[in-house]
Amino acid sequence: MSGVPASVQNMDLTATTAELAGAAAEVARLLPTRVLDPVLAGLRLKAGMDVEVAGSDQEHGVRLSVNATVHTEGEVLVPAKPLAATLQALDDPQVRLKVEGQRLAIRTPTSRFAIPLLDLAHHPGVPALPALQGHVDAARLRTIAAVAGAASKDDALPIFTGIRIQSDAHKLHFMATDRYRMAYATLPWEQHGQLDLLVPAKAIVEAARQATNQVALHANEDRIGLAWGHNSISTALLAAPFPDDRARRLLEAVIDSTVLVDADALARAVRRATPYGGPHQAVTIQVEDSEIRVKGSDPQQGESEEFVKATVEGDRLTKTFQARYLADALKAFAGRRIELKIQDGLRSTVLTSTPGEDGVELTYLVVPMRSVA
Repeated sequence: MSGVPASVQNMDLTATTAELAGAAAEVARLLPTRVLDPVLAGLRLKAGMDVEVAGSDQEHGVRLSVNATVHTEGEVLVPAKPLAATLQALDDPQVRLKVEGQRLAIRTPTSRFAIPLLDLAHHPGVPALPALQGHVDAARLRTIAAVAGAASKDDALPIFTGIRIQSDAHKLHFMATDRYRMAYATLPWEQHGQLDLLVPAKAIVEAARQATNQVALHANEDRIGLAWGHNSISTALLAAPFPDDRARRLLEAVIDSTVLVDADALARAVRRATPYGGPHQAVTIQVEDSEIRVKGSDPQQGESEEFVKATVEGDRLTKTFQARYLADALKAFAGRRIELKIQDGLRSTVLTSTPGEDGVELTYLVVPMRSVA
């Protein structure tokens, strides 16, 4: 390890332990744990007016600001995981970070820990945010988590692990699919530029979860970033967005039966039926006159049957779903009444709800299973 510049060696600050631990944990979570170059798993602390906690593995970039009393300005790079773990384990309300030789000392009135410094000069730096494209309310933006539930977790097909984000003058459009289900949402925003991007679902959900108040959305052909206050998170985009012509056609469904039901009540019934779903984890929804019959059946596990009150219009249909796909869809509508728009055959069942006062609209499609023995 090469020497640390003298200007860095004097960094000294005191901060609230919980705030500093939270920021360090968030940065550490987005950094890789197994890298050939440990510098890429490093967390950068920059003490000025406050302390900036930052990190980048060239794919992700994070900058979080924490209030601090800075005794001596400076900047250091330390292994992210040990620092985050140490801070989270402390009980003291205040913690002092002070460079002592080639180590960063973590001090409380009754304890001292020391972490080796990494070579800051070899760190690639945190990528600058791309151009500003618009602003969106943070609470509305968290709808993206519901959409992400429909994205694939299989990295072998990376195009389906992302969320397609498009924009027009007044709305952001989010869409995700793993080919067995699809989620689509729109929410109001203030547009400065046009968007059509494929964004890694996990990274953008994590960023949206942390964001507060009014969020600035930055993007270009390579990266997307969210910024709020003195904080920002950015990530590299996936390949060209997946074609959505067919997906949008699925939203124009010809409905054979419409069921109005409480999403939480139906979700609980699906959860209780799942242990009886057999090797395929199949749950059957049978539409009756004024209720839904939720069934699970397996020769080895037994059978279950539960009725959920509903308002029904149209044909009385029976559909079988993979339980986790249906449960994920219902979870996205927690606390709301939803419409199940059911189509005959193996065509998708569409879940929607009345748009809230926040102007957010959410639609979820789940493909039924063929009948299982």
